[in-house]
Amino acid sequence: MLAVYSTAAAVCIGGGCYCLWQHRKSTVDYKKPISVNYHFTRKCNYECGFCFHTAKTSYMLPIDEAKKGLKLLVNAGMRKVNFAGGEPFLYPAFLGELIRYCKQDLHMESVTVVTNGSLVKEKWLHQYAQHLDIMAVSCDSFHARTNTMIGRGKGTHLETFVKLSQLCRKHNVKFKVNTVVCRYNIDEDMNAMIAEVAPFRWKCFQVLVVEGENDSSATLRNAQRFTISNGEYQTFLSRHAHQKSLVPESNAVMKSSYLILADNMRFLNKGVKEPTKSILEIGVPAAMNDVYWDEASFARREGEYEWQKEDTALDF
Repeated sequence: MLAVYSTAAAVCIGGGCYCLWQHRKSTVDYKKPISVNYHFTRKCNYECGFCFHTAKTSYMLPIDEAKKGLKLLVNAGMRKVNFAGGEPFLYPAFLGELIRYCKQDLHMESVTVVTNGSLVKEKWLHQYAQHLDIMAVSCDSFHARTNTMIGRGKGTHLETFVKLSQLCRKHNVKFKVNTVVCRYNIDEDMNAMIAEVAPFRWKCFQVLVVEGENDSSATLRNAQRFTISNGEYQTFLSRHAHQKSLVPESNAVMKSSYLILADNMRFLNKGVKEPTKSILEIGVPAAMNDVYWDEASFARREGEYEWQKEDTALDF
C-alpha cells in the first residue's frame, strides 16, 4: 500500500484555470503516475542518430481518446504531463488542444512539452502559452556542423534555438534545455552559450542505447557509434559543474526512471519486457502494476522539481 496526497482545487486567472494542490492523505494499492511522458506520435522531421523512440509507426489516437486517457491518468494521481514524440509540433493544433485541456479542464499542476524547436511558431505561443508551464528544447551542440552530423537539422538549428529561448521568456514559458552527451560533443565546452540562453534547467543525458529501438543496423537508428564511457560522461559534467541549471542523467539513472506512455496509451517497459496493455482497456491502476518504474532513480534525477511557472504556482 502507498500513502499519497491527492486533493486539488482550481483557480481561474486571466482566462486560464490552474491547479492549487492541497494535501490530504489517502491510501491506494498502486503507484501513482506522478509524472508521465506522453509520446503521442513517433514521427519526426529530424534524424538524430541516437534517437531511442523512433518512427516505427505513424499511429496517433483520435483526440477524444487521448483526452479520455489523460483524464484517467489525472484521476489516478498524475500531476505533470510532458508531451513528447517524435516531434509533437508536427501536429500543432492537436498538441495545443491537449495542452489547453490538461491545464484548463483537468486543472493539472504542470503541463510541459519537449521539442526540437524547428516547427514552433510565435502564433502558436500567442494561443497556447498561457496553458504551458515549460518548453524543453533539444540542443546537443553549439556548433552547427556537429548538430548536422548528429542529425539535428540542416544547419539552422542554433539560430532557431536561441530565438525560441527568447520567445519563451516573452510569453512567460519556462525555458529548459535537453542535451544528449555523445561521441560527437563529448569534448565541447558549452558554458558560454548555456550562460547566454540561461535555461532554468539544463538536462544532460548520457546517450542511451535501447534494445529494439537504436541498438543495431536492424533498427531505424543505430546509436552504437555515439556511445561514450561513464568516465567520459563524468568529464563532460565536471567541465560544466558550475552551471546551476545542470541536471545530469547517466544511463543508470535514466533507464526505467520515466513513465513513458506510447501513442496507443500503453506504458513502455523498454529493455525490460513488453509494454502494458492500454490504459483505455485495463485502466491506470492495472497498467501501473504492470509497468517497471524505478522510483528511486526518478528521485535521484530530481523527477519532482519546480515545474510550474510562477503565475500558476500559487499557494494560499
